[in-house]
Amino acid sequence: MTILWVALGGALGSAARYGVNVWSGRLLGTGFPWHTLSVNILGCFTMGVVIELMALKLNVSNDTRAFLTTGILGGFTTFSAFSLDFALLVERKAYGLAGSYALASVILSLAAVFAGLYLVRALAQ
Repeated sequence: MTILWVALGGALGSAARYGVNVWSGRLLGTGFPWHTLSVNILGCFTMGVVIELMALKLNVSNDTRAFLTTGILGGFTTFSAFSLDFALLVERKAYGLAGSYALASVILSLAAVFAGLYLVRALAQ
């Protein structure tokens, strides 16, 4: 049943992301990726609020937790999941691992995008 909650949350989060993309494009223009920046910042802030509320104040089921975090926020922005993983490593005082994770995530993810672009371009010729 949890996977259905995650899927439903993912659909809602993705739809919300699309709405932010359209809204920010109209409001701020498309010359800079304001939409992605906005989604990442809002998603990360919301992840912090939701995780802390669930840890300190709310007694929620695993389905609810998965729906909110993996589903809605994961569909809205996967950067929020990355940020939470980084924060958990820092809170565990695993600073070296946190730094390595951040660097590896950014560098390898960017490299993977370029590798994918290169692969398709090479195969398309």
